[in-house]
Amino acid sequence: MPPCLLSTRHPSMLISCSASPGAPVAVAVAVAVRSPPQPPSPAISLDSTTTLPSLSCSLQCSHFQSCSGCTHEFNIHRPVIVDEATDFFKNHGVSDFTFDTCRLYGWRCRAKLAVRGTSMSPLIGLYQEGTHNVADIPDCKAHHPGINAAVELLRQGIKELNIEPYDEDQGTGDLRYVQMAVTTHNTSLRASERYRNGKVQITLVWNSRNEKSSNSDKLDALVKFLWRNGGSWSKNHHIHSVWVNFQTSTTNVIFGNRWRHLLGESDFWEHVGGIDISLAPSSFGQANTRAFDVLLRKLHKYVPHGASVTDLYAGAGVIGLSLAASRNCRSVKCIEINKESKLSFEKTVSRLPKSVVISISWHNADTSIEPLSWLVGSDVLVVDPPRKGLDKSLVEALQTISSVERKAKFSSESSSVKEKEEKRPWILRAREASVQIGSKTDSQDSRSFPRTLIYISCGWESFKEDCKSLLSSKAWRLEKAHGFNFFPGTQSIEVLAVFKRGQAVGLKKKKSGKKKKKKSLL
Repeated sequence: MPPCLLSTRHPSMLISCSASPGAPVAVAVAVAVRSPPQPPSPAISLDSTTTLPSLSCSLQCSHFQSCSGCTHEFNIHRPVIVDEATDFFKNHGVSDFTFDTCRLYGWRCRAKLAVRGTSMSPLIGLYQEGTHNVADIPDCKAHHPGINAAVELLRQGIKELNIEPYDEDQGTGDLRYVQMAVTTHNTSLRASERYRNGKVQITLVWNSRNEKSSNSDKLDALVKFLWRNGGSWSKNHHIHSVWVNFQTSTTNVIFGNRWRHLLGESDFWEHVGGIDISLAPSSFGQANTRAFDVLLRKLHKYVPHGASVTDLYAGAGVIGLSLAASRNCRSVKCIEINKESKLSFEKTVSRLPKSVVISISWHNADTSIEPLSWLVGSDVLVVDPPRKGLDKSLVEALQTISSVERKAKFSSESSSVKEKEEKRPWILRAREASVQIGSKTDSQDSRSFPRTLIYISCGWESFKEDCKSLLSSKAWRLEKAHGFNFFPGTQSIEVLAVFKRGQAVGLKKKKSGKKKKKKSLL
């Protein structure tokens, strides 16, 4: 880690705070001698009827100096970037930007960890800043407690069975990485109990081509050790399932293409946004499950009942399907470039409430190619792009969406010629790889385009650029914005922004008022 980063950390300062929902946060700063990490303070009773939790603003993690996962030790309830976001949105017409602190400890339900060191002294954790030296993080404050327990069990197995951690320089060893994913799906329990009792899906990234390689006996022994001591055979059942991914590449790519389910349940379920969702170990899943659920429920409020929705960068379709169930949408169309998400989408659809009888589809396609073709007939567009932001072609399409819509409607009204048969290869390939649930519904206006854009962003810098581009075109106006503390201990926030087509009504009234005033003077 660079010396400049070390110099900014003050081990002798303890910052703590308490807050109640909807109330300002009070922060107390005191100088104290460094002491062992303490758990968050207990609830503070404000009166005889109300008890509100106390939030601790300091990370209090023993791994902070070496681990690259967290970048800020203090005031983790409100990253400095929130002030920048508040000013940014205020300058663009949104004065009521809100920020949800969310859970501060034990929030991470998905983790990819490197395994290095030796069989007698394994290191399981993250790379130190700017290096490939692994920082061992057995007591990570961000990890769900189940992940830390599973890591400790894996460490024991490595030692007892003489499993060799991967050596990057030599390309030798058995175990390269491990992925831990916690399911808190058991809806028979209250939310807090469900979270505490979450079980862990373990994926071992094994340094071999397949299960018939020379070190397959070691793999078999490790899997049985994990299951015997943490699976359904154990008194302490906290392991959901064990998978293996085979990887022999010398690049930095974590996973190979071969996945195998070995023990435990084959299907991994989570409950967010009001629905059960299926997530394969190879598919993307949000690390902060609780915060994602909060975001989804906020998003639902901005989609009218009975709307037609297009969900771009959809993954397994979690956002689109949660809207289908909660807003009784007329139709939902999900577009995703990763074909591995198709199976998870199909399984999730199978568990939708029986009351959901709409047209739902999933398409394996690249949204950067003629993006407007996916938006025709939709009322609401939802985008959840990767950190780099929207594809340039999509931004350009959204900037000109009003003029394209006018031309499409004029062409439709003035021409009686039948539509040509679709021949564009990328559209045809997407149709072949698509999933259609329910009968296709004819849109109320097949030549209309979305009038609401909901942008979910995990990359603040790219979002700002996309936002400015959309607003500069005058095709969209920013109406609402919310922030979420998806990654406490970092300067990363998740943003939910709602855009509407056209300029604000208030601006139009102001102009008309000036015109009337001029007339009265003449």
